[in-house]
Amino acid sequence: MNTAEKYIQGLKSAYLRNNGKEAWSHFEKIVYGARKEDLDKFKKIYPKIPNTLLQLLECVDGTYWREYMGEELTLFFLGSDIKGDPYYLLSSEQIIENQEIAKKYYSDFIERKYDEAEIDEKITDNADSIRWLHFSDCMNNGGTSQLFIDFCPSERGKVGQIIRFLHDPDEFKVIADSFDEYLEKIIERRYNFISKDIMEF
Repeated sequence: MNTAEKYIQGLKSAYLRNNGKEAWSHFEKIVYGARKEDLDKFKKIYPKIPNTLLQLLECVDGTYWREYMGEELTLFFLGSDIKGDPYYLLSSEQIIENQEIAKKYYSDFIERKYDEAEIDEKITDNADSIRWLHFSDCMNNGGTSQLFIDFCPSERGKVGQIIRFLHDPDEFKVIADSFDEYLEKIIERRYNFISKDIMEF
């Protein structure tokens, strides 16, 4: 069992123990993986894309207003270092569409033009070099938090590190050195973004 399969099995257990059996059963019934041509596009756009993210998308092509079998699906699939905040997995199409979102909206932050914003020193200060893969939005449609894989870190960072953006107060923080480490941390925390209260959301 690879890391992606291990992650999904653990997520299923988290849903079942938090009154989410119906939601998960429906999810399993209609969901399918990304098309090969979309995954091939990823590899061209992001040559260093983690295999584990590709493996996840091969199983689940997004849970964020993603249409499956003529029906729009929303399902909490990921978490972050912020306890209790669930996130969606973006689809292959959404990730490709959003490939310039960091440069478009966050360049001024990256260049440290706002003193009040907290920016991790592992993140570059050169907006022109930004190469981030946006793979997740939080439960309020990304308005509060988004997750990225960073392929252009500062000298203190690591290629492939995971950045969590948080709005109000604005903060960019590295929460894992790699995508695999990021998933392992969620597993270790027993998927604490899934709860009985969230199931009622």
